[in-house]
Amino acid sequence: MRISVVDVGSNTVRLMVADADGGVPLPVHTAKWRLRLSEQTGPGGDIPDAAVERLVEAVTAANRTAARWGAAGPLAFATAVVRAAPNRTEVLRAVRTGTGVDLCTLPGEVEAELTFLAARRWLGWQAGPLAVLDIGGGSLEVAFGRGRLPDFVASLPLGAGRLTREYFADEDPPSAERLRALRRKVRHQLRDVAARIRWEGPRSAVATSRTFQQLGRLCGAPPGRHGPFVERVLRRADLRDAVGRLAALPAAERSRLPGISAPRAAQSLAGAMVGHTVMKLTGLGAVTLCPWAIREGVLLRRIEDGPAWWAETTRRSEEPPPPDPVPLRVAGAAN
Repeated sequence: MRISVVDVGSNTVRLMVADADGGVPLPVHTAKWRLRLSEQTGPGGDIPDAAVERLVEAVTAANRTAARWGAAGPLAFATAVVRAAPNRTEVLRAVRTGTGVDLCTLPGEVEAELTFLAARRWLGWQAGPLAVLDIGGGSLEVAFGRGRLPDFVASLPLGAGRLTREYFADEDPPSAERLRALRRKVRHQLRDVAARIRWEGPRSAVATSRTFQQLGRLCGAPPGRHGPFVERVLRRADLRDAVGRLAALPAAERSRLPGISAPRAAQSLAGAMVGHTVMKLTGLGAVTLCPWAIREGVLLRRIEDGPAWWAETTRRSEEPPPPDPVPLRVAGAAN
């Protein structure tokens, strides 16, 4: 069976086509279209018509590419940038009408569940009680659990792109006052979640997302060309030093550092500050960088739970999104 997934993120639309024989999603083709939706959308504002048109074009191209690689219509979802837009319903309708692809939005808690599942499958049961951190463009997801799915999840408005626009838009590099203000916000938002993680005392901790991957490379993790099976660890002490290095440079110069790409250079500082703060408050001295994240989680749920799961997820996307931050949700016996 060959299946595909389309991920509409804050910066990029990504396609993954994978073979699912044996219950493991093995990628056979990937592609991406850089739209930078978050840069075109003001805080709490609508996604502009021009950006919606480009989104329709990108999803159309992704759908055609998936078909060329022998996959049925993709499982298509959008994360925080579309989920939080006041014209979210109109955006989803435009994509569905213009492409035939049933794009949905995933609640932050579902994103965390799917990312946790991907990390659990990658590390295996030997990881034991597991904490998972995921920094996106619009939100931070935190999950903890002992089984296949997490026991609790939290989604917080602490995405690297969002915080960069809120705190650093008119200062490059930012002042010490702006850095302190951002750190205060992150600490306040994370207080309850961090307390829960400390109380649980996870045996293993994992970080996913491009933000963490690039920060790991900056802090000395092996480059991607060494393949996905090389162990990559990000230590809190190294990340603390990285915050200082990034804060001393304007965005244009950060892209010269190892691992920091030009498109993500501006938000790398906010991402590093969120990553360091969440690790410090939760008592995590180091995290393992996991190459599997939300896209693999979507594919795994589709493989393991069948098409009915995705149909229900799509139906839930029609419900109004919860206000930020999403409260801590205990999954308990549902797992």
